Amino acid sequence: MALSDFFSAEGKLRRLGKKVTEKYGPPENRQKVIEQLAQMDTPEALSTLLLRFTINSDPSITDAEEKQHVFDLVLDAGEKAVGPLRDFVRRQESISWALRLLAELLPAEEVTAIVISELTRLGPEYTRDPEKKVQLINWLAEHRGEPPDARVGPLLPQFLDDMSDDVKLAALRAIVAERLETAREHLLTAFVHPDQSARVRQALAAALADSGFGVQGYREKVEALLLEPYYVDKTGVVKRR
Repeated sequence: MALSDFFSAEGKLRRLGKKVTEKYGPPENRQKVIEQLAQMDTPEALSTLLLRFTINSDPSITDAEEKQHVFDLVLDAGEKAVGPLRDFVRRQESISWALRLLAELLPAEEVTAIVISELTRLGPEYTRDPEKKVQLINWLAEHRGEPPDARVGPLLPQFLDDMSDDVKLAALRAIVAERLETAREHLLTAFVHPDQSARVRQALAAALADSGFGVQGYREKVEALLLEPYYVDKTGVVKRR
């Protein structure tokens, strides 16, 4: 690193970013940097401050208190924080704090648009850490609008084909929450898939029973794979005993 880089604003923020994400050592060191970044009051400093959400430190109570303090500081920054938060959602893996902040700063439909955009970008392809997709999908399930956002329905079913069982289960919960009638074919296809895991298949059975969807076109395969307490009744609907 050139000497000019060391003394530049970018160099200073890089150094502060390392300090604010230091898990070990006295927590006072991190807390001092948190205050310093907040006082700088620029989008770049806020982006660096948000990095505190990317680590977990001990003891857990101090970790929670620091994150809440960062939350409050970023919230106080208002509209200036929206750009850094959008960028954080795109670049980072653990984004629950950022989504909570966006929900405080933007209308619900704008937050939903951010979540949908990121889920669309990620898609059902393999990712090293699927937790981000789980958080995004859970957000859609937990913040279901009335009427439901029309963009959500076509998006969710593809995640029943994700490589991660946790993502599949999150997508399934969201589909059930959205009461998506168009998801019938996706649920049945996922249920009879030969490589489906036992826990996802059982969750799919529960979803089929709750939805009341018929199994027409899949009955033979579904009946061969159903486990207690589920069965297909005479009308072709999955039921619980």
